[in-house]
Parts: sequence; C-alpha cells; structure tokens
Amino acid sequence: MVKSHDVHLDADYADWIAELKHRYRSAQVKASVRVNSEKLLFNWQLGRDLVQKKAEEKWGAGVVEQVSLDLQREFPNAEGFSALNLWYMKRWYLFYNQPDRKLYQAGKEIDNEKLYQFGKEIMHQAGAEILLQSVRELEDEKLQQPVEEFPALFGLVPWRHHVEIISKCKSIEEALFYIGKTIEQGLSRAALVNCIKANLFEHQGKILNNFAEHMPELQSKLVQEVFKENYDFGFATVNHEIYNEDDLEEALTKSITGLLLELGTGFALIGRQKQLWAGDTTRKIDLLFYHIRLRCYVVCELKAKAFEPEFAGKLNFYVNAVDDLLKDKEDNPTIGLLICSDMNKAEVQWSFRGISTPIGVATYNNIRIKDALPTQEQLKERMELLQREMRTTKRLMKGKK
Repeated sequence: MVKSHDVHLDADYADWIAELKHRYRSAQVKASVRVNSEKLLFNWQLGRDLVQKKAEEKWGAGVVEQVSLDLQREFPNAEGFSALNLWYMKRWYLFYNQPDRKLYQAGKEIDNEKLYQFGKEIMHQAGAEILLQSVRELEDEKLQQPVEEFPALFGLVPWRHHVEIISKCKSIEEALFYIGKTIEQGLSRAALVNCIKANLFEHQGKILNNFAEHMPELQSKLVQEVFKENYDFGFATVNHEIYNEDDLEEALTKSITGLLLELGTGFALIGRQKQLWAGDTTRKIDLLFYHIRLRCYVVCELKAKAFEPEFAGKLNFYVNAVDDLLKDKEDNPTIGLLICSDMNKAEVQWSFRGISTPIGVATYNNIRIKDALPTQEQLKERMELLQREMRTTKRLMKGKK
C-alpha cells in the first residue's frame, strides 16, 4: 500500500480501501457486460430489420451495401459496419429464427440452465458473481420486451465468436453448446474454432462410464461434460506403425500443450509414470492429472490396442491407490480415465460391474506415424509428377480448342 504524509492507516482504512476496489471492479465488469450486450442487441435488431422489412425486395439487391455506407458515413470511427458484417447480422438472426426452429423457447430454456451452471460452477473466479448479477439485470430488462427474443446469454459472447458459431454449427442446440462453453471456459476465438473442428458437441458427454452409480447427480453431470468419447491425437507422432503404450505416452507428452488442449480446460499434469508405493511394491501410473474445476485427481491409463476387460480392474486399482495415498479431505473422489485404440461397448459395460470407483473408457485416433510421412525426395518426386500432369492437361485443353 502506498502511504502519503499526514495519515494514520489502520485496519478500518484497509477494509474500506478493499471495499472501494471491489466496488470499482464490479462497476468495470458490469459496464463491460452491458456495453457488449447492447452492441450485440443492435446487431441482432439490424439483422432482424433486414429480414422482417424484406429489405432487398423493397429497396433492391444492393440495400445491404447502401446501409453499410450510410452507417459508416455517419459513424466513421465505429467498427463493425462493413457490408460483410451486416450480412452476418442478417445470417445470425436467421440462424435462430428459421420456421422449423424456436429460438425463444429453446434459447430461454438453455439460457437459464447455463446461467445457473455458470454461476454455480465458476463462482470462485474473480467477478463471476458480479457478472451473473449483471446478466440477470439485463435478462429482467429483456423480459419486459419479449418481442426482441434476444437471450441475455448472447451478450456474454463476443461478436466474432457468434460469427464463427453460426458459420460452422448445424443446429441451435449445437450453437448454444458452444456459446455455453465459451462462457464457462473463457474460450478465445481460436480455441472455440478448435473445439468446433474437433466436433466437441458430438463427442463430449458421451464417454462410456459408471459415473452416475458412484457420484452425486450434480457431480456426475459435471464430470460427464468434461470427458469425451474420443480424443484426437493428431498432434502426436510415433516412430513406427507398430507401437506400444510407452511409445504412445512419449509421443503425447512430447507435446504437452497439445495434450492438455485436447483433454480440455482444467487439466493440470501432475506426472508421467507417477510412482505409488504399496508396502514394498511400487506401481506406476501412465499419466496423473489434477482437474481444477472438478477438484479431483484423474488417473489416465493409455492402451495402444483395443479394450480388454482386465484394463478396467487395473484402472480401478490405481484410482483406489490415489484416493488412499494422495487425495486430501478437500478433494473429490479420484476419477479413472482409460484411453484405448478401440473398444467393444458391451465388454466395457460388463467390466464396470463390481467396480466401486468412477471410471470412463474412451478411444483415440489420428496418431501420426513418422515412417508414413513422405521424405523430402518423395515430396519432390510427387511435385514433379503433378507438374507434368498439369502440363499434359493444358496441352489437351488447347487441342480441344
């Protein structure tokens, strides 16, 4: 604390300053939420106007470009009034308002659910409770004007994120899923695009598991959302087509950033080949993580082959060992994650019977094989062949003329 002259600083003063700082941060968060929400509401209304006024039919095919010019002329320092951006506004409104879609009903239902989860799950983050309060205030205002059909949840997501979502998603449910993920995990636009490319909407929450049998309902749902049914290991390369678990583990941990990004937000790597002592015997876990959001250890076992029933028993052993040796009272029960190359779902489900710990079984794909990559000489030969084919095609085309 900076101290000036002629003052006596005590505990009451420190408490007051802390309160002032908190109030100012609250004002900053609320202002940011409100500004973003108001800008997005304007975009929404402009897109709605272009649709409902049937602007192109009424004023001609170039009306969007004309509106763009008029707005840029009036507000030369403002951003977002390009013709392309206006077309996106129209597309944004249409995406959620097709005849076979019901934005207000579907949006409001998921809106409230996500707001509840958002407030409950990340309240520990700075300003989360303030943000939630701001959204509730905005939602109250929108409820007085239901004709806008603009869920307050949309106001928490930057405009360019919305553009990516409507450009790449096929349904309202998928779009709202990524909106929720953006809010809950603070996704950058690049991270959002990666999630959509990985088809997280289809894969997340569908992992084969026994979470519901061994966890409270809310905790089970949270865990279900964190894990995927399939992991894309395209960032990792093994040396040969025939490889084992050690090779796979080494390839994954060489690009720890890629591994953590693919696992998802919240995973922190504790160790590779983590040793656990049971009396005079030592056992090694392939990968041990701690999940910050779930507040629990995650034991990850890798198998470079299809699932076999004994894998579940070994994973159960490791989960119990971590619970006894590493878990603190504040931690939630440890979770086991087995990732293998393939599985028979019936075998996995039968293997869960009699197991008392929460575990899930997933698959992986797209691991790269170093020997399968073309050499520089092979690439050169392929390029020369392609050039010859192009020259031949040109000659044939000239001959036809």
